[in-house]
Amino acid sequence: MADTAKRDAYAVLRNPEFRLFVLMRFFLTLGIQIQATVVGWQIYEMTKDPLSLGLIGLTEAVPFMTVILYGGHLADLLNRKRLIVLTLLGYLGGAGLLFLFTLQPGDFLHRYGTFPIYAVVFLTGIVRGLSGPAVSSFMPQLVPRSQYANASTWNTTFWQVAAVSGPALGGLIYAVAQRLLPTLLTPAASRTPYNYGTVAAYGVVVLLVVMAITCVLFIGAKPAAGNHNQETLRQRLAAGLRFVFKDQVILGALSLDMFAVFFGGAVALLPIFAEKILTVGPNDWHLLHDGTVRLGLLRAAPSVGAALMGLVLAHRPPLYNTGRKLFAYVAGFGLCMILFAVSRNFYLSFGLLVVSGALDAMSVVIRGTILQLMVPEDMRGRVLAVNSIFVGSSNEIGSFESGVAARLMGLVPSVVFGGAMTLGVVAAMTRFAPKLRDFELAKVT
Repeated sequence: MADTAKRDAYAVLRNPEFRLFVLMRFFLTLGIQIQATVVGWQIYEMTKDPLSLGLIGLTEAVPFMTVILYGGHLADLLNRKRLIVLTLLGYLGGAGLLFLFTLQPGDFLHRYGTFPIYAVVFLTGIVRGLSGPAVSSFMPQLVPRSQYANASTWNTTFWQVAAVSGPALGGLIYAVAQRLLPTLLTPAASRTPYNYGTVAAYGVVVLLVVMAITCVLFIGAKPAAGNHNQETLRQRLAAGLRFVFKDQVILGALSLDMFAVFFGGAVALLPIFAEKILTVGPNDWHLLHDGTVRLGLLRAAPSVGAALMGLVLAHRPPLYNTGRKLFAYVAGFGLCMILFAVSRNFYLSFGLLVVSGALDAMSVVIRGTILQLMVPEDMRGRVLAVNSIFVGSSNEIGSFESGVAARLMGLVPSVVFGGAMTLGVVAAMTRFAPKLRDFELAKVT
């Protein structure tokens, strides 16, 4: 029976609670991606400073890293469903604040500048740090062990589909509302030109988070994970860290992804590429002449590739030569970033980001499956919290690094430098993590 489940690419999708779980992540991710796209564009419109874009990532990363280990501790002690609902309410509060700030810009954004937006981003970092371990460790409670690899692949695929749709949808909502709403509503003299688009986008985010909460509420109650021994908080957190650092496969996979994302990402700088570098000609699709639409498509491009690759991996999981494939995928990601930096053609750049997303999805599925299979249930929250520190924070701190590098080196040289550093990290890890290099999923599934 287990072998049949492994070969059946759609086995886990027949589980109604898993379907609700991935729908919850889909709606939440869609909302977060719309919010991130519009926040980035809004900050850049107000400041015209690449460093201010990098500060968005740093503002979220600092509180995230501060609370993430405690979030893992809570995920291993408390009912994970309840914890997820509470943190989703936190996301809802943040989106609601952004909606209210933008609805009355004369009272907030004109008076305080970008500070209220950064404050909400800071709040989102806290919520994300508390929710991430609970969400990641909840999924194995919904499916049998024989379906972990299948569940990890479909979970990643649904997440990537939302990540595809979110940035593009955010850009389209912004652009369409900006053009249509002024003709339908009586404009207030105090409202700034970007108000209509951001109000519409943040309103959609609020609705999507409500839908995510609804999905979780229909999942049945699950017992707390469990280990209620007499260990102190410090001892429990230290145990999770020791588990990661004593295992070369897990530590190597996390380190490889962390440094690759830290150096290789150009997402934080996409508003500048969309506005100044990757312009289009007069005969191109009319909507492409709007910078927010170009930004939305560029932000969505990596997830287009990732979603397509997820469908491939569901049928052909990387069970053999897994470690060597992982190194090759991350190296290919770095090469895509270098080529993206020197491209001046919007369509070529879009295609390179699609390929980079496909390569990144392969590494995400491999890393996620390793963690689900090799970590005990009563330690999963803490270990996945460490995973979030390695991988999740590298996105935000990598955004800050990208902003600083762009300020010091220039836009294009900074992205080329990051891609080259990613290649260097792969070369170093190939030498210093031989167990990861020779690892095969087929031996642990």
